[in-house]
Amino acid sequence: MTLYFKLLLFTISFPLLASWDKRFKYASKFKYLFPSILITATFFIIWDIIFTKNGVWGFSEIHTSNINIFYLPVEEWLFFIIIPFSCVFIYESVKYFFILDKYENISRNILMGIGIVLIVASVLNLDRSYTFWNFLFCGSFLIYNSYKKRGYHANFVVSYLFHLIPFIIVNGILTDGNFDFNFSTDPVVWYNNEENLFIRFITIPIEDFFYSMLLLLMNVTFYEKFKS
Repeated sequence: MTLYFKLLLFTISFPLLASWDKRFKYASKFKYLFPSILITATFFIIWDIIFTKNGVWGFSEIHTSNINIFYLPVEEWLFFIIIPFSCVFIYESVKYFFILDKYENISRNILMGIGIVLIVASVLNLDRSYTFWNFLFCGSFLIYNSYKKRGYHANFVVSYLFHLIPFIIVNGILTDGNFDFNFSTDPVVWYNNEENLFIRFITIPIEDFFYSMLLLLMNVTFYEKFKS
């Protein structure tokens, strides 16, 4: 079993086991969740294939399987199912445990502000593929999503903050070459630093935080749309 696959199993283990918890009733919402994951995953996988083919990032042959589909190891395909599944579970948990209605407007404004800043930052980094496209996609979707009230902005912001805990653990391992499983110093996922800002939080590129924000927000947006 590869390191990447072990991390995916670790990520989904608790949300999957808790899906039938009567408090969250997460399993009853799968009919809205999986179409949302499919739509979002299609966008991200196309992006992933193009960037992998062009050497913007890549994957360790030691820590991933030998099963590749369109340049991507099978674990990477599973990533866009397992990570959204787990993150939307966090989102549903936040909705259950917190009443955040009074923070809706400020959350909406925060998301709009981040979107504007990201658009400006993307224009200033035309020569860095990951930075430019990541900030452009995330910034554009943030502005689109927050231009009107949707009723879930506060829940999204808080769930995003909570999701940073497992995000930093899992993505930290994925991007750290010092986990000497199989006596290798290769990270599971490597980045061409000429295509990003080369600003790291520990070992995680700063762009990954907004990549994850876009992944979660797109899934939540479609999820709430299907539920309504």
